[in-house]
Amino acid sequence: MREDLQIRNIDVVFADFVCSRDNGSTDLLRKAATFASSAVGYGNICVDLADVFGASEVTSAAARLRASKMVGEPGEYRPLVLDDANRLYLHRYWKYESDLATTLISMASDLPDVDTVLLKDGLSRLFPNTDESIDWQRVAAAAAVRSRFCVISGGPGTGKTTTVVKIIALLLEQAKGSRMRIGLAAPTGKAAARLKESIYKAGKELEERTTAAESIPSDVSTLQRLLGVIPDSCRFRHNADNPLPFEAIVVDEASMVPLGLMAKLVEALAPGSRLILLGDRDQLASVEAGAVLGDICNTGHGFGFSSAFKAFIVDTTGCTIPESLVGSDVPVLADSVIVLQKNYRFGEDSGIGLVSTAINNDNAASVLGGMKDGTTSGLILRETPSRDLLQKKLATAVVAGFSDYLRHESPDDVLVAFDQFRVLCALRQGIYGVEGINSLIEICLADEGIIKPDKQWYHGRPVMVMINDYSLKLFNGDVGIALNDPESEIGLSVYFPSINGVPRKYSPYRLPAHETVYAMTVHKSQGSEFERVLLVMPPFSNQILTREIIYTGLTRARTSVELWCTDEIFTAACEKRIERRSGLRKALWG
Repeated sequence: MREDLQIRNIDVVFADFVCSRDNGSTDLLRKAATFASSAVGYGNICVDLADVFGASEVTSAAARLRASKMVGEPGEYRPLVLDDANRLYLHRYWKYESDLATTLISMASDLPDVDTVLLKDGLSRLFPNTDESIDWQRVAAAAAVRSRFCVISGGPGTGKTTTVVKIIALLLEQAKGSRMRIGLAAPTGKAAARLKESIYKAGKELEERTTAAESIPSDVSTLQRLLGVIPDSCRFRHNADNPLPFEAIVVDEASMVPLGLMAKLVEALAPGSRLILLGDRDQLASVEAGAVLGDICNTGHGFGFSSAFKAFIVDTTGCTIPESLVGSDVPVLADSVIVLQKNYRFGEDSGIGLVSTAINNDNAASVLGGMKDGTTSGLILRETPSRDLLQKKLATAVVAGFSDYLRHESPDDVLVAFDQFRVLCALRQGIYGVEGINSLIEICLADEGIIKPDKQWYHGRPVMVMINDYSLKLFNGDVGIALNDPESEIGLSVYFPSINGVPRKYSPYRLPAHETVYAMTVHKSQGSEFERVLLVMPPFSNQILTREIIYTGLTRARTSVELWCTDEIFTAACEKRIERRSGLRKALWG
């Protein structure tokens, strides 16, 4: 039995409920219902009957399940839905998947009228000519104007945010003075703050190239806030009956958005509005159920663009798409997914860029030697220390990484200095997880006199907020640092960065749920950037160790990474992709 099919109490309760309402309930129905519920809890949208009953029993099991009144075909209103591919869903997740696929295909097929003369002029102003045969940023911009739905994917440093700011300017120009309301959102408060900062900077750079620069929106919210979350419920104020008041919506870090939230967002779009998703298709999937961006991008397996799309791109951008990238009878979604190719952060000599590319190209073994002997620039691989040596080895790395941040006087400088280095862990619990590593780091820094953790709150303690608190404007993933403050009654406040450069301060006792964060999980690091990273993999196998974990951890660093990992763990992880059961990819791509 697969580990991602483990059973929780709620799964058993659901199965009991289903069987209690089926007159001919059997152990087979109970088992199927249990695992359908369990699948969602472990990130899957559905469960394959072959994983539950074995390949030899699938046909018989499927026939018996279809005879139950609690199991319906797609489109029927039953607690469980079993499709022709023997995927078993909870009804709610089948509907999320079905509605999302239908709407995205419809939006990708809808080609609004485009003033191509105005578009060509805008593209030439906003995307200066380069020596590249294909400027994929320019292609992405044209594609986003051409269709109501567009995905712009690419690794860190490929210019996704820069490109979307120019797209917003182009859309505003196409509106020709008519109302064009654009909503900006991200899945977490931290990602929203980063998007806001990036859009502000990029917008300033466009002021001399377009009069639309002054109309580029500056407010960025979390998706939950955008949709109008109703407190103490799973419902939102905006839905099909009360759509969002925007003509276009941009969502950053879309790889972190689970199926349910993406489905609710798409349901709440106003008729005729646009949706633009930004994200790295190779990053980790959302913590909750689904790998939506990966499914939308077909996990990198392209069909080529249509001939009509090629003609539009040639006409509007001047870029020539090679015939090798043009297909016949391609799925409609193919023209709406653009992957940016050029990396402006990692140059040709960057070890981070080299290794991350090799990992995604199924060629990780080719870079293993260079990582170990130090010839891969900016990236070194060292074997994860044993438990007995872990604190000693950790001390060397973290004392060097964190020795400077408390030497600064202003809170803003402290925050900037702290973000130069971070320890990232694949695991959360255990001696090699963030809980164990954070405790060891405190000991190491205390031994060097850098901090004095003699009580819960001390000068220099970094914390990460774990839940959203809209009243305080603190969000899941926000990182602050406790610093001495003579104005505070307790002599200390926790400072958080802000867009305007003036840190916000709070009493430690007002903070929502939080934890110490010298080290953080790779999952929590998504959307963040640090100059240097220590990436810690456990010296034993674990189902969470995949290529996405290593790729995401490596690419959080701008300049250098020290990776603690055995050869065997590195090789095995890079050969293992995150697999989440879903029918979305097939529904979108056929």
